[in-house]
Amino acid sequence: MHRPLRLTIDSSALVHNWRWLADRAGVPAGAAIKADAYGLGARETMRALHGAGCRDFFVSVWPEAEELGAVPGDASLVVLHGVGPDDVEAALASTARPVLNSVEQVSRWKQAAPGRVCDVMIDTGMNRLGLRPDEIAALNGLSIDTLHSHLACADEDHDLNAAQLQRFREVAAQVPAKRYSLANSAGTCIGPDYSFDLVRPGLALYGGIPRQEAEGQIQQVAHIEAQIVQRRTIRAGESCGYGATFVADADTEAAILNIGYADGYLRGFSSKGTAFAGEFALPVLGRVSMDLIAVRCDATPDIREGEWVEIDYDLPTASEASGLSQYELLTTLGSRFERRWP
Repeated sequence: MHRPLRLTIDSSALVHNWRWLADRAGVPAGAAIKADAYGLGARETMRALHGAGCRDFFVSVWPEAEELGAVPGDASLVVLHGVGPDDVEAALASTARPVLNSVEQVSRWKQAAPGRVCDVMIDTGMNRLGLRPDEIAALNGLSIDTLHSHLACADEDHDLNAAQLQRFREVAAQVPAKRYSLANSAGTCIGPDYSFDLVRPGLALYGGIPRQEAEGQIQQVAHIEAQIVQRRTIRAGESCGYGATFVADADTEAAILNIGYADGYLRGFSSKGTAFAGEFALPVLGRVSMDLIAVRCDATPDIREGEWVEIDYDLPTASEASGLSQYELLTTLGSRFERRWP
């Protein structure tokens, strides 16, 4: 069935970004493919990155691991939220490894799967998931593949970055593991001191710019196109859209596009977003509604119903325009898109 929205994922840009991050880190780079690879498609992302050499993949919860299905035999899948009281059966049935995040999860895993390999998260200052450094005695007897921690402020130059690095070094010196991992996308950009044995990029894989070091290096991955439902003239003095927030000061040509906040093109783009017809910019007029937006198309008198325009979805640019984070821009993309991997 025809869909009037297209989300094209540039797999060559995805692979380029992964390789740049690995080169920047100087160690292997995994891939966070949680939240359906930030909304772009976890299974296809895993396939593309595995073909490029990625061997470590991360999801948040066990249903995400199950939905992925079989993982290539030379790759590993890791579930970041660990084993809660209702997760034991799923964890035991899966080939994925849990990241144990608390003394309770450690105890649960020791009882349910004695000797089975796991990962562990250490809280070095994020105060979200992970055992505190003074709780590491609970890890005795575990077979740990990767000991992790997670940076809270890596997207800025913050004193906590160095503090977390030092705390993680101290814990790593006391906890035997096959590998150690601290850096996300932003941490990878800071420098090799944060790399340890494995980095875990997410946002930057998908075209996000986590720090200035990535500017000019990370390529756009997600490209959005919407089909024109109708072309119309908004006459001088008339308004357009809910709330009448746009009023034409002269006769204005507008195209009504098949996209809205139900598709993840959120209201922050109201009168701030842009679409493109070739080289011509088409500013959003008035409010974004659930299924539709209006764009000014005076510069393109020939575009008609049924034609396609590209939404400006370069993540840093769209983030600045909308006030949304780069993460939100990706993960809110809805199910009505035809997702294409050319």
